Amino acid sequence: MPKIHQLSPTLSNQISAGEVIERPASVVKELVENSIDAGATQVDINLLDAGVTMIQVIDNGAGIEAEDVPTAFLPHATSKILTVKDLFNVHSLGFRGEALASIAAVADVTLETATQSGLGTIAHIVGGDMQTIDKAGSRKGTQITVRDLFFNTPARLKYVKSQATELGKIVDIVNRLALAHPEIAFSLRHQHKMVLKTAGHGDLQQTLAGIYGVTTAKGMLSFAGEDDDFKISGYFSLPDTTRASRNYLSLMINGRYIKNYQLTKAIIAGYGSKLMVGRYPIAVVNIEMAPLLVDVNVHPTKQEVRLSKESQLADLLTQTIKTRLSSENLIPEALHNLRQRPAVDLDQLTQTLNEVQRQFQPQAPTAAAKTPTPMPSVDANAAPTAEFGKSMQDLDGTPIFKDPARLSQWDAKYAQPAQPVAAPVADRPKPAKRFPDLRYLAQVHGTYLLAEDPDGLYLLDQHAAQERVNYEYYRQQIGVVATDLQRLLVPLVLDYPASDAIAIKAARPTLESLGLYLEDFGQNTFIVRQHPTWFKAGQEEDTIREMVDWVLKDGHLTVAAFREKTAIMMSCKRAIKANHHLDTQQAQALLVKLAQCENPFNCPHGRPVLVHFSNTDLEKMFKRIQDSHTTEDY
Repeated sequence: MPKIHQLSPTLSNQISAGEVIERPASVVKELVENSIDAGATQVDINLLDAGVTMIQVIDNGAGIEAEDVPTAFLPHATSKILTVKDLFNVHSLGFRGEALASIAAVADVTLETATQSGLGTIAHIVGGDMQTIDKAGSRKGTQITVRDLFFNTPARLKYVKSQATELGKIVDIVNRLALAHPEIAFSLRHQHKMVLKTAGHGDLQQTLAGIYGVTTAKGMLSFAGEDDDFKISGYFSLPDTTRASRNYLSLMINGRYIKNYQLTKAIIAGYGSKLMVGRYPIAVVNIEMAPLLVDVNVHPTKQEVRLSKESQLADLLTQTIKTRLSSENLIPEALHNLRQRPAVDLDQLTQTLNEVQRQFQPQAPTAAAKTPTPMPSVDANAAPTAEFGKSMQDLDGTPIFKDPARLSQWDAKYAQPAQPVAAPVADRPKPAKRFPDLRYLAQVHGTYLLAEDPDGLYLLDQHAAQERVNYEYYRQQIGVVATDLQRLLVPLVLDYPASDAIAIKAARPTLESLGLYLEDFGQNTFIVRQHPTWFKAGQEEDTIREMVDWVLKDGHLTVAAFREKTAIMMSCKRAIKANHHLDTQQAQALLVKLAQCENPFNCPHGRPVLVHFSNTDLEKMFKRIQDSHTTEDY
């Protein structure tokens, strides 16, 4: 066995860097968090080649004292903690003192800093070795430039992905930091082109507008809740604005972006059955809690934390979101996208299209080739089309058009009334009633119902409507009908593998809570002699197997969750299907029952039950409302 020896500082720093600095986004995260801890109100990030060639972070924070600069690049050098007790009372984003040392170990780093305008310090570190350190004139704050990332660790450089992938990771990190700190103005440039910019006015909804767009931000609901240990606030989207991944759920604890599966599940649980399967909302949740209740020192990147009273916090999240949604009218507008189409910046549109024209203009023709016909130039005064969605307002609400004459001309013909992005929820107009008083008109193709009220026309999915009615009935009744059982003339015999049989035996109490009794009939075989009466005739075996599969899929399924899933299954199996014609009495009865539901807007799987065509929508569709036409004399 080789002799045991101590690693050199350079090698140990490179190993430590592998834990903290995984990719260019890790460098951006660590440097920006240092800027936030320094009290910066503006942070500018400049990138070349997605950060591999250069990452530059400039802030207007407190800066670093000249005598502390050499120490700042030593391993585990920090100003955030002094004793062991400080580890359990961390208020800053960084505290381990490993970020600068880890970055400097695998890159060429230049630091310029000053605690006040005037005399500052400039230091140059390459591969962890201090090259130079001098005095220099500088403004207050810190500027760190990281070049040639991983130049001395080619094995790690080999695993850096494409520029698009790495830039996407960086943008995601900056987005989260901007959402956690709306009071800070962030800007991100790549190849000298602006990628992201936030105003830094302390308005979270305005920051959401800068990241996700004005239309999305306007449609999000604010919420707040608290108990003895936690205080939560933020914004979340309505059920009709969803995404295909959980990546749009942002959790912040004391200003730190974290990843926590249980809290993410709690947010989704707050929507209940209002979300479609496989769809996730957009949400930003700020959680304030005593630092003693969270341990941030469990992972090098500090994104995974350990929470005390996690289940209590999850319950608070779920109940707050559920309560907030209960007061909203969730009927989607059929022509929502058409009516809320944002205005277009014609100057930017002209510049963009002409640039695209130049990029795709054919090259000079060869002798044998014909001269192509040039593309026509773009008319800046042409009416905008539906494909372009650039807003005519900047983040702070100021118009982008500079010419007052053009602006007034635009407002007169196309622009919509301006609305503040961050309008408080209390100021938003509330609907007079959550669900309209519908009058049945007709059925379409045996699948959809037409109804009306004074506000317009409604189109209902009859299957989804009856699913909702059935679901709320079974959800209430399923817990009290377990003693009402139907004996089978011929018992069902179910065979399972040994591993599944063990799990089924452990989950018997859950199954029996719904009246499903599986008796042993051999080592890995069960026999069912009776079942609850609410099982649909002819589907007894399929229903039982589906219920057992749920238990096998999630061994920690609670009785309440199990009953919820069973209610959803039964409501779907007993609902009328498409191409099933209803008479007038049946259709009217369905509308009456739907209006009595706690949530008449979605089926248990999250699909919308009905959509609304307002009177204005109908008038637009039939050209009763048109743009004013101006005539010109020739």
